[in-house]
Amino acid sequence: MSIALFRIDDRLIHGQVVVGWGQPLELRFIVLVDDEVAGSEWEQELYRMGVPPEMTVHFVTVAEAAAQLPAYAQQAQPGIVLVGDIGTMQRLVLAAPGLVPTVNVGGVHHAPGRLGKLRYVFLTPAEEQGLRDIASHGVVVTAQDVPSARAVPLEEFLAASGAD
Repeated sequence: MSIALFRIDDRLIHGQVVVGWGQPLELRFIVLVDDEVAGSEWEQELYRMGVPPEMTVHFVTVAEAAAQLPAYAQQAQPGIVLVGDIGTMQRLVLAAPGLVPTVNVGGVHHAPGRLGKLRYVFLTPAEEQGLRDIASHGVVVTAQDVPSARAVPLEEFLAASGAD
């Protein structure tokens, strides 16, 4: 499969994704799945500025991503599917049954109502349930901020409190 990573990161495209994951995985494309960004040329241009020229960015809606996942998986070079929140990943998993084998929770940062699980994962009870729902579809869910870190299994990080 040419999709090397399915990642939830509320910062979307930033250095940790482009350099931290992009270089070791030799990524050549990013599929940014966000219904609002897919419709905003201005936001797309901002995100493009953070991507090196050898990397292509596709801005798509959840429905477009679900329809195009088989084509992305057939690409000759590896890529990443990137969403900004748990709800978007839930919708993608439901819209593309069996096409999302794993999900990396890479950055869900502090906000009102969220409790710390790891130093880079803060969740509301609804978001915790959303991750469990994703896993209930046969998707392996782990938290991992950078490739050199240990992938923390879902139930382990949901049981955690505070920093790791």
